[in-house]
Amino acid sequence: MADAWLPGAGRMPAQQDGGALRGGAPRAVWCAGEYDPRAVSARSVAADLGKEDRPPHLVWHPGTGEIVQLLPITRAARLLGDRVGREGRVCAQIMVVGQSRTPFTGSLLLGLDAIVQWLDAWGVARRWPAGPPLPSPQSYHASRTRKEWARGGHYGASQVPTLDRPDPGGIDIRRITGPDTPVAPIPKPRAP
Repeated sequence: MADAWLPGAGRMPAQQDGGALRGGAPRAVWCAGEYDPRAVSARSVAADLGKEDRPPHLVWHPGTGEIVQLLPITRAARLLGDRVGREGRVCAQIMVVGQSRTPFTGSLLLGLDAIVQWLDAWGVARRWPAGPPLPSPQSYHASRTRKEWARGGHYGASQVPTLDRPDPGGIDIRRITGPDTPVAPIPKPRAP
């Protein structure tokens, strides 16, 4: 069985997790919290999210490679909220130190391989059932269907049912899950 804590990541255990996971297809959700990566470290973002009682599993700074883990992947995190955040055998919630208007895949991705290999070990398929996330602000109108969510794999926060978030923006999904990642058509924004 894979390690519940990402090997090599810094640890900052959160006071409270989101409870037990409910089962279903394993998934990972990529978020960007509108943090300036030139001014903020992963550790400081992790501390802020912990104080706000919204801990994700990981906070990752792609420019420095710094990774901080707040919760074991075997428990639900609290960044996405209670309902969707508890779905799946695994529902890894990853906060990227970056901004949705500037996709984080456009620059260095130090430490990404370790994260993706860890997700592989937990059965998160290298696919994006909802297709590539839309750029911000169009991502506010992205399709967030339960059918796509039920398949498991990788998602942007803007693709998660019941959430109204623009992040992570128009990221290049192949830079995350590899050049062989099948690319679904770019989703059309839903009518307002």
